[in-house]
Amino acid sequence: MDQDFFINVLQRALWVLALGSAPILIPALIAGIFLGMVQAATSINEQTLSFVPKLLVVAIALALFGASMMALLVDFTVELFAQIPLLVR
Repeated sequence: MDQDFFINVLQRALWVLALGSAPILIPALIAGIFLGMVQAATSINEQTLSFVPKLLVVAIALALFGASMMALLVDFTVELFAQIPLLVR
């Protein structure tokens, strides 16, 4: 195998990583920005006030998108294991 094969696998792994983490990171980012604006407007600097809602948003996002994220990772892993015999030759 040449190095193009490994670069392709690495690019696909990074793409799967981005697709797998986006459903969690984007809602957490939006919730953090919104809560930061509310805290700045009200001058309340309590850490738990921003942590608990973000934790709830992440839990809801995991409940909604967890199965599709797991299916994406499983498909990628199965493809990687299927390509192992090609590497041995």
